[in-house]
Amino acid sequence: MQPRPLRPKFPERAWSAALALPRASGDDEKVKNAGVFLLLAAVPTCAATLRPETNQAFDRYIRAAEARMEKQRRTGPFLWADESPQRLKEVRSGTVVVQPWTGKGDIDAPGGLIHDWIGAVFIPGATLSRTLAWAQNYDAHEEVYPEVLESKTLSRNGNAYRMYMRYFKKKVISVVLDTEHEVRYFQLDPTRWYSQSCTTKISEVKDAGEPTEQRLPPGEGHGFMWRLNSYWRFEERDGGVYVECEAISLSRGIPAGLGWLIGPIVRELPKQSLEGTLEFTRKAVLEGRGKGTQAAAGNISGARSTAPAPAGTPAL
Repeated sequence: MQPRPLRPKFPERAWSAALALPRASGDDEKVKNAGVFLLLAAVPTCAATLRPETNQAFDRYIRAAEARMEKQRRTGPFLWADESPQRLKEVRSGTVVVQPWTGKGDIDAPGGLIHDWIGAVFIPGATLSRTLAWAQNYDAHEEVYPEVLESKTLSRNGNAYRMYMRYFKKKVISVVLDTEHEVRYFQLDPTRWYSQSCTTKISEVKDAGEPTEQRLPPGEGHGFMWRLNSYWRFEERDGGVYVECEAISLSRGIPAGLGWLIGPIVRELPKQSLEGTLEFTRKAVLEGRGKGTQAAAGNISGARSTAPAPAGTPAL
């Protein structure tokens, strides 16, 4: 795929809290600021390499997580939101609810960190077929998601997809990632579907959009995202569609002495990315965004609307 000029789209204000430093006064403040600038200058050279034992730890975590999800599909509830009346109330009222699956959202691994976040959003007036059509319309994701610079379906076999995305992530520094994913969709019944997505390749891009653009080998670079698995749930009811996503990713660990600087980048990116993804998914479905989505909505086998939209809301 030919590189094109980099188009950073993610709002700068979304990352304005990247360095929330305690303030000092007088000479102490000058010393602190001097240290900050020196460390910021060093960040681009603070590379990390994905090690085999880090990969293996992520694989073990994924096996346990997928076994837990499979059990939940058998015994219920299907939606994470349904596990808490208060959480369901918040989601139903329009809040994008995102929480760590356990603890603070990250788990130590040898040479890295595993991040596990889950979130939910309600799309009023939407239908299941319309929502799935948008989710599967990968060619149009670059039109809506600010983090996605390029997106393309590489192949499709029924409800199995291979797709490419170029991500732009910024928090103190900018990182561009070329990623390839395998995605499979499964139907439980006429009102409930789920999908499983895993990256098959992630390469950091150096000098993105420039004539000197270069893709680094997988596992090399800043290490802000080495692997990503996403697990989506879709259920049509209550006059709309509930959409949930559990995102499990692998990143570098925190370098000694740079926890206060690198920590917010590595730990906050997964949460903020998931919040943005769910919010822009709702926006895209409600606005009917994305070339080809209208036509694709009628071509999803098994997905159909079973509940009428409430008065005053669009029937999508």
